[in-house]
Amino acid sequence: MKNFLKNNWFFFSMILGIVLGIIVGFAWPGATALEPLGTLFINMMFCVVVPMVFFSISSSIANMKSAKRAGKLMGTTVITFMCTTIIASVLMYVLVRFIPIYTGEPAFEPGASEPMSAGDMIVGFFTKPDFPDLWSRRSILQLIVAGIFFGFGVQMCGGRETRVAKLLSEITNVLMKVIKLISFYAPIGFFGFFASLVATHGADFVSSYARAIILYYVVAFAYMFIFFPIYSRFGGGKGAVKVMFKHLFRPAAVAFGTCSSVATIPTNMEVSEDTGISKDVTDIVLPMGATMNMDGSGMSAIIKVAFLFGMFGKNFATTDALLAIIVATVSSVAMSGIPGGGGTGELVLCSLFFPEQLAVAFPIAQAIGDLVDPPATMVNAAGDYVASYVVSRFNDGKDWLQKKLRGETAAPADDQADAAQTDD
Repeated sequence: MKNFLKNNWFFFSMILGIVLGIIVGFAWPGATALEPLGTLFINMMFCVVVPMVFFSISSSIANMKSAKRAGKLMGTTVITFMCTTIIASVLMYVLVRFIPIYTGEPAFEPGASEPMSAGDMIVGFFTKPDFPDLWSRRSILQLIVAGIFFGFGVQMCGGRETRVAKLLSEITNVLMKVIKLISFYAPIGFFGFFASLVATHGADFVSSYARAIILYYVVAFAYMFIFFPIYSRFGGGKGAVKVMFKHLFRPAAVAFGTCSSVATIPTNMEVSEDTGISKDVTDIVLPMGATMNMDGSGMSAIIKVAFLFGMFGKNFATTDALLAIIVATVSSVAMSGIPGGGGTGELVLCSLFFPEQLAVAFPIAQAIGDLVDPPATMVNAAGDYVASYVVSRFNDGKDWLQKKLRGETAAPADDQADAAQTDD
């Protein structure tokens, strides 16, 4: 028991901070004054995590043995994220078709709408007009794109043998140590963040949003406990589920407490290292996952769409609903690492389908988004860690975890194939 508490004190202190914050928030309406405690932690994290995202991705690509492995890693990562997000979204869509979110009479008539420019959306999501604009928590996706290009540029100049590659690796290690120091303040930050959150939104849990909120919380936790084991078993093979659950709850607690996928990256990297996942896998999957792994966001988009369509008398038909889900999910990608950043997706969704009632639709969608933000971020960020199992299977072999558990070093799948060709 002594060793157990010693090894897990950080996790339990985070949980304690969250629980105490919830209690104080319900008991004391003035707990909103504690918000700076949480903001202090989140701001410190962002100031370090933003450069860490760039350096970890560029360092990982620059220090890989070959550009071929880097390309394969990114390809399998994106495909994995797309598949899990589709599964989560379809699951929620099926549920809301059988469990209506809005059961009252339509309160408003939907107005006319103009389609959004696909070109403007693509340009805005993946690029910035000026270099200084990249170094911001509001530009994480664009920063990842820049880091990928920079990493491949170093690869073309000699890769891991260059001084630039070694410098990138050293900077990444230093930033990880700084983040570890900041994380000691996390329990206090969680306490202040949740006390303020509950004091502000506590009454909304018994408002007209209760049905949607309760359904989402139930589905989010059910998804984590049902589908995460399936993904980990597929990616890691025998024994993977047990290993996954041993490490899952720490990033889940950080994500639930900070409502930020980006702020969860350091914790995900630590538990991934403890699991035995290859560093080049985690350095690609986890930063990319913070802006691209949208399982929780996909499910919350369904909830918002179903609620708004019912309130405004729109038919929740497949075509309209699918378009709204795509817009809401894609719009939240670039802002997914920021607490409350989903408001961008909500604004785009409302302006697209309800332009004449924007003043009514947007606050409704935002309130739902704020209340489901903790479990949505938990599914997104904790899912990044689980996705690493799947990516490892296709890049390090299907028995990568068993070799780690036996203390062996798993050779990358590409290296195994090359060795086989050499033997032939």
